[in-house]
Amino acid sequence: YQHVRHHPDVDALAAWAAERALPIVGIDNTPGSVALEKAELPERCVLLFGQEGPGLSSEARAVAGTVCSIAQFGSTRSINAGVAAGIAMH
Repeated sequence: YQHVRHHPDVDALAAWAAERALPIVGIDNTPGSVALEKAELPERCVLLFGQEGPGLSSEARAVAGTVCSIAQFGSTRSINAGVAAGIAMH
């Protein structure tokens, strides 16, 4: 099972993750991101997803040690956040 937690803001999430030595990995198709299929993700980490469409906020990107992208074809830059989570956790 995956543990889903809610934090009131990005700073609270970053503090929670730091207390547990969990790296934060953002998932977003932005310039400079690493292709998910080529990334070596740690066994224990926090996967951080943004809103569908706009993606990760600038604050979220700032706390992510790595940002990975999911390959997409066509003109759409956004996929459903639930689908992105399933792909990233596979």
